Amino acid sequence: MHRDWHSADPKRASILNVRMRNMFRFLWNATRGHHLTPWRSPYLLWRIETYCGVKMTQIGFLEFWEFAWRERTNLWRFLKWTGEMERYAHPRAKTLK
Repeated sequence: MHRDWHSADPKRASILNVRMRNMFRFLWNATRGHHLTPWRSPYLLWRIETYCGVKMTQIGFLEFWEFAWRERTNLWRFLKWTGEMERYAHPRAKTLK
């Protein structure tokens, strides 16, 4: 019998759902006005420029995706960190039992 990871541990599934929601919220906000073309987002271009020194005007489609692929581990770590900071900045109210 096949069991999905989320049915085996509902608490872990809940944590992953919150983490993914926070990551997507950051990406959605970071690409405002450029959701379907993130390589044109001034905010993301500025972040890339400050991260690696390549000028914003030199970053196009290929350069953006090459950067994203090359730095995917660090980007994933950054997105996880933004989720943690979101939870820290906006803690959920504890329910009383």
